[in-house]
Amino acid sequence: MSLIILLVVGGLIGWVASMIMRTDGQQGMILNVVVGIVGSLLAGYVVTPLIGGAPITSGGISLPTILISLLGSIVLLALINLFRRGSVR
Repeated sequence: MSLIILLVVGGLIGWVASMIMRTDGQQGMILNVVVGIVGSLLAGYVVTPLIGGAPITSGGISLPTILISLLGSIVLLALINLFRRGSVR
């Protein structure tokens, strides 16, 4: 059950991050889920120990964990845009 919740929340986070970075038209649903989950993992293991809290992969979904995961997804999309286009946008 937690895997399904992680996929749904990761997809929503990836979708919101792609709308913020204006890459929504270039990505499909699968890439939104991948960006959301990978961004959540990166933020969970890099940012969360610095500021405290639990990563979204621990099963606890709250507003701070969603915001940290969104931040990680936005940073991941910025890095992808930087390598693809040469600019963050």
